[in-house]
Amino acid sequence: MPHFTVVPVKDRAESSYDSLEGINWVDYRDTGQDYPDHQDTVSSDGHGNHKEDSPFLNSADASSKKNDFYDRNLALFEEELDIRPKVSSLLSRLVNYTNITQGAKEHEEEESAEASRRKTPKSPNMGTLMGVYLPCLQNIFGVILFLRLTWIVGMAGIIQSLLIVLMCCSCTMLTAISMSAIATNGVVPAGGAYFMISRSLGPEFGGAVGLCFYLGTTFASAMYILGAIEIFLKYLVPQAAIFHATDPHGSDSAMLNNMRVYGSICLSLMAVVVFVGVKYVNKLASLFLACVIISIVSIYAGAIKSMTHPPEFPICMLGNRTLVRDRFDVCAKTVIKGNITVPSQLWDMFCLPGNMSSAQCDDYFIQNNVTEIQGIPGLSSGIIRENMWSDYMQKGEILEKAGLQSVDVHGALENFGMYVSADIATSFTLLVGIFFPSATGIMAGSNRSGDLRDAQKSIPVGTILAITTTSLVYFSSVFLFGACIEGVVLRDKFGDAVRNNLVVGTLSWPSPWVIVIGSFFSTVGAGLQSLTGAPRLLQAIAKDNIIPFLRVFGHGKTNGEPTWALLLTGLIAELGILIASLDMVAPILSMFFLMCYLFVNLACAVQTLLRTPNWRPRFKYYHWALSFLGMSMCLALMFISSWYYAIVAMGIAGMIYKYIEYQGAEKEWGDGIRGLSLSAARYALLRLEVGPPHTKNWRPQLLVLLKLDEDLHVKYPRLLTFASQLKAGKGLTIVGSVIQGNFLESYGEMQAAEQAIKNMMEIERVKGFCQVVVASKVREGIVHLIQSCGLGGMKHNTVVMGWPYGWRQSEDPRAWKTFINTVRCTTAAHLALMVPKNVSFYPSNHERFTEGNIDVWWIVHDGGMLMLLPFLLKQHKVWRKCRMRIFTVAQMDDNSIQMKKDLATFLYQLRIEAEVEVVEMHDSDISAYTYERTLMMEQRSQMLRQMRLSSAERQREAQLVKDRHSLVRMGSLYSDEEEEVVEAPPEKVQMTWTRERCEAERRNRNNAPENFRELMSLKPDQSNVRRMHTAVKLNEVIVNRSHDARLVLLNMPGPPRNTDGDENYMEFLEVLTEGLERVLLVRGGGREVITIYS
Repeated sequence: MPHFTVVPVKDRAESSYDSLEGINWVDYRDTGQDYPDHQDTVSSDGHGNHKEDSPFLNSADASSKKNDFYDRNLALFEEELDIRPKVSSLLSRLVNYTNITQGAKEHEEEESAEASRRKTPKSPNMGTLMGVYLPCLQNIFGVILFLRLTWIVGMAGIIQSLLIVLMCCSCTMLTAISMSAIATNGVVPAGGAYFMISRSLGPEFGGAVGLCFYLGTTFASAMYILGAIEIFLKYLVPQAAIFHATDPHGSDSAMLNNMRVYGSICLSLMAVVVFVGVKYVNKLASLFLACVIISIVSIYAGAIKSMTHPPEFPICMLGNRTLVRDRFDVCAKTVIKGNITVPSQLWDMFCLPGNMSSAQCDDYFIQNNVTEIQGIPGLSSGIIRENMWSDYMQKGEILEKAGLQSVDVHGALENFGMYVSADIATSFTLLVGIFFPSATGIMAGSNRSGDLRDAQKSIPVGTILAITTTSLVYFSSVFLFGACIEGVVLRDKFGDAVRNNLVVGTLSWPSPWVIVIGSFFSTVGAGLQSLTGAPRLLQAIAKDNIIPFLRVFGHGKTNGEPTWALLLTGLIAELGILIASLDMVAPILSMFFLMCYLFVNLACAVQTLLRTPNWRPRFKYYHWALSFLGMSMCLALMFISSWYYAIVAMGIAGMIYKYIEYQGAEKEWGDGIRGLSLSAARYALLRLEVGPPHTKNWRPQLLVLLKLDEDLHVKYPRLLTFASQLKAGKGLTIVGSVIQGNFLESYGEMQAAEQAIKNMMEIERVKGFCQVVVASKVREGIVHLIQSCGLGGMKHNTVVMGWPYGWRQSEDPRAWKTFINTVRCTTAAHLALMVPKNVSFYPSNHERFTEGNIDVWWIVHDGGMLMLLPFLLKQHKVWRKCRMRIFTVAQMDDNSIQMKKDLATFLYQLRIEAEVEVVEMHDSDISAYTYERTLMMEQRSQMLRQMRLSSAERQREAQLVKDRHSLVRMGSLYSDEEEEVVEAPPEKVQMTWTRERCEAERRNRNNAPENFRELMSLKPDQSNVRRMHTAVKLNEVIVNRSHDARLVLLNMPGPPRNTDGDENYMEFLEVLTEGLERVLLVRGGGREVITIYS
């Protein structure tokens, strides 16, 4: 009975699942081979990929793995289980996965290191209400509702205000639908909107829009701080102002300076709070939200109460002009004190004090009466009819009530400060830009997806409900403000007519202080939230490593707090503070948020139209048309609110996009733009299939055949340099190479060769594709490349290959046979061919020819290739200053003068500038040199043929045993010579000698002297002599005229039909190009490539 010994084998796949998004790296190769650096091909977290890969990382320990791998019931799949997990293992890792949310959740627990070690990770348990609905409400309701909505209603009227609210809320609702579709298409980790856009539209769009979203959030913090300071200085503690106006016209500048000082102080304090402990910001979030809700409820309560008991806020009017109420005590020209009529404080303001004479008073004051009207008439007063229509004003225009009588006379300029006037010029577009920030904040739910019990249900429901709620509040607020408050009070931005009360506070119940205090705390809280979220967003972008100069902002404190990002955020927010005007900052952040929402809609539309297999959102109520409508509305709102801000924002996003593209963000996130590119490419390729390109559109689409050395390095990079100079980034370039060997054994070498070629293409700035094939023979591999490279109509029409320099010295004929075979194949395939000779002397991309000639020797018509190539080369900076000269050859029976005229006319019609010369070649006798050269050529051919025959006979007898792991030869592609064959040394050969074999060997040795005598008496073939004569004569003429040319382009003769003369053909080409530094041999593809017609 046989005995078996079981030897334990250490598992190589310690953890092949270092990074998985689906399955990122699967080893389909033979597990018996060791690939120590396979990790290099894995796109892991270390290379900047986000943590969406992480659910699959934390696998069980090694012992449980072994049990998984060698499960008795899965013996058939033992080899598969080495590199793939069981379904049960995969599912358990998915269930245990929790992603990281944006904000401070992950940092709160790390404030105390010991506490974080003791804590066990909690499972997400937040529902729709607490996790999405209330955070969205808190982010959407903001400073604009309390400080500017009444003013917007007063300026735009109820109808246009409803239109503004409808436009903004419709835009955010459509965006929320698109966002819900994206957010429910898988898990959304840290980064919120940035993550969604970058993973849907790619790193370029993601980086551009992510930075726009970051700038929007940063400017939002500045806007909230300015709003809080405005409430503080105008309504809470007016006496805290540091700067005071010395004249009525300087009040605005004094107020702006106060805002700058207090805003900077407030920003510094908030930044310190965020730096010290973010957990306090999150704990106070519910308090800030309570302030917002209480304030809104008090507005509704006050509006309902105003139906029966409107609040007492009288407004003093002089004629139909509104007066600043806190400048005087009684709204009358005179007052009675002890039965004596004395001038009031108001009289003293408009007249010289102590004088009852009207001659010393302001004309407008004397001719108009002082009246008092109710500032809050109430819901049942019918004031809604007056507030229905717009009343836009210019800067400095005094607020007037249309229904009051007034004598229109000019008053004194020094009394201008007594009236309530407009501080800025208003228009519909300006109000749209100011209001839109109050509709933003819809991303709060998607940013917290990791805390939600069922994110894919809660995010759509909570976000859409929040937008619906806030939209209803805005619509009802516009209606209530217009129906309850007097028009001049609505247009009074800072409440000067109602004793410096917050206008919305005058309507609230039980007291205006409810709104003032509530709005102050809510704006402070919103500012803190923005100042907390913006640095983390910047940190998420920096950690993705798509924008190199932001890399420093990915670092922070030991617990992950983004310290450097917070510092940058504070500096950018300070720029917003220095603007100091809420009305100027609001349109800026509107631009950035609209840009972000635009790309969310674009991402959803692209994914929907492409129907990518991974696009399976649980939220089903979306459509690409809605996404496009939302995108169009975002774009329209950008230009409606401020066209110059829109151009600046788009310019910033465009520059970031081009920068990321220029830096080459090597990220593969399965984004929609890549899918869109594939669809566009497919569509274009199908269109190209209709027929061959018109002559006007013809340009060389190159297949560059390269050769690699033993270390898989490109031997002659100048061939790629020449291709880049010829193409200048236009059209198609395919760089191909052949590896000789077996595909199964040489797959790794093929990948390494591809990478080496791609690296060299990047260095030489060749934009194109790389194709490496493995073939048993180099010649067959080249034929495969010529036949199969390209796709559809996007195929090469020109082959570029090197010259086989060492063909004369090599005993192996494969060097030049491969070359000639390639020439024949390109001719058969109707492809053009270019052979740069002495390619090492060609200029690099950094050289410049300041003078010199590009000489074209046009001997036979090749479709115009010789005319077109110099023109294309001269587009490149290396050849731009070279002059073009065209030489053609005239025979004895040609009229050379007429030929020159015709050629000049032809070039003029081709719009090509070149000097024209006609070279006359007279018939002459064949020189002794030509005869001798031909003879030497044929003797050499005959000698090599005999050597190969005797060698072949000896080889037929020998059985060479080669090592099975012999070195693989690289194919002839780049350079110009065949690689030497590296073979294992043959083992000792045993030969079996027979009588016949001995006699044959003796005869061969006796025939050697006869073969030599035959060789010496050889007479050259006359056709070869004629060809050699042509080559010698042409070479003399070319060298004489073009010895100092920067480049010589020359018709390449075709190979002979009879393959016996192949070696002679190589000699003819050598003779033809002798003595020239740079030569480009050109063969046309059999079609016209240049035309005189437009």
